[in-house]
Amino acid sequence: MTEDRPVLAVIGAGPAGLAAALAAAAHGVQVVLVDSEPGPGGQFHRQPAPGTAARRPPALRHRSRTWERLRAGLDAQLGIGRVTYLSDRHVWCVERASHGFTVHALIGPDREESVAVRADGVLLATGGYEKVLPFPGWTLPGVVTAGGAQALLKGGLAVPGRTAVVAGTGPLLLPVATGLAAAGVDVVALVESAGAAGFVRRAGTWAAAPAKVTESIAYATRLLGRRVPVMTRHTVLAAHGDERLEAVSVAALDREGRPVPGTRRRVVCDTLAVGHGLLPHTDLADGLGCRLDGPRVVVDEEQRTDVPGVWAAGETTGIGGAALSLAEGHIAGRSAAARLTGAVPDPRAWAPAARARTRARAFFAALDAAYAARPVRWTEQVTDGTVVCRCEEVTAGAVREAVNTLGAGDLRTVKLLTRAGMGWCQGRMCEPGVAGVAGCGLRPARRLLARPVPLGVLAAPDDPMDSS
Repeated sequence: MTEDRPVLAVIGAGPAGLAAALAAAAHGVQVVLVDSEPGPGGQFHRQPAPGTAARRPPALRHRSRTWERLRAGLDAQLGIGRVTYLSDRHVWCVERASHGFTVHALIGPDREESVAVRADGVLLATGGYEKVLPFPGWTLPGVVTAGGAQALLKGGLAVPGRTAVVAGTGPLLLPVATGLAAAGVDVVALVESAGAAGFVRRAGTWAAAPAKVTESIAYATRLLGRRVPVMTRHTVLAAHGDERLEAVSVAALDREGRPVPGTRRRVVCDTLAVGHGLLPHTDLADGLGCRLDGPRVVVDEEQRTDVPGVWAAGETTGIGGAALSLAEGHIAGRSAAARLTGAVPDPRAWAPAARARTRARAFFAALDAAYAARPVRWTEQVTDGTVVCRCEEVTAGAVREAVNTLGAGDLRTVKLLTRAGMGWCQGRMCEPGVAGVAGCGLRPARRLLARPVPLGVLAAPDDPMDSS
């Protein structure tokens, strides 16, 4: 690393992080790209594990030309030393210091060692994670998240089962169902809780995004060609099985989001890939004191947070897909390069990306509204015996008792009374489900550490950054 170039630490090597790293490195900044995965690309551009002989199914090649450009750009910047790429580094804290920032990351298979990256600025491109809502039987082997099923397909070209139901809500379900079918899985149903009416009312928005419409039609055509039943305004009520998943119960939903009497039926399957949308990763931003608006990091037109020297881009500022992440990452990288080198930022330099950002934000705002057009009263189907916090094995009945009998009025009190959210994930996975069952508002938890950290790491100083 050269000493005459300011250092920007980019955390996350998905579309936003890669776009930001390339833009910043090309305009006078030394970039340290830190990522928890073994290779760049994030979830969207996840590549097969090294040594995998099988060919990638066409349904998994999402914007392969874009990935090839990003990969070539990264290789070029690595070659001339303007980017240092640190994989398998799990960032657990970003600390403000007199020199700027120190990024602390766990390394090693057991994550019992920590290294430090010192930087003049930090760009958060930490992406999002799946929103998990509990239902009876959701802890059975064979029940996976939709994103987990997709990661298996992309990363290992492996399939989670032979017969699958894809269920929940959101735009992720279509590519997951298509990918499973392309990999040879018998997808017996795509169960979507949203209805068609919300999408019809926003026809003008879809007309302004023909590429997105074409992509969705392509997915639907592939499913139709494989005769996959698509059940809109339906939901999975429960998963059934003794040792593992054997079937699911599905029912239609009425206008109030409740199961329609007489429509319940059993669908035999050995895999259920279920997803209810995504939530932004905000732990690092929260630890730095960045302002949040609900679950997302607030940024200005340059993708700057309200903490000087910290930028954010991609899903951490709001879920919006790969195209939006690329646009935000480019803007953030250009802005960071200008400000860290003492130049005056010129918005004209990133005007095309800004226009793409505006279009993508409008599209996904309409998409979110369409999927949320009618409520789904999922908590009414969660029995008292249903586990809602897997780490601590807390049931819905215990959460309801904390609220109705013990007087808990917020999520923190529920946690203290039941231990829901005190396990390994620290509530990252179970918070939406616990909050829904408790009837409490879901507010981002303030966590000092973004990941579980061994006490030995906290007691010992970090090793200096390595580039291996």
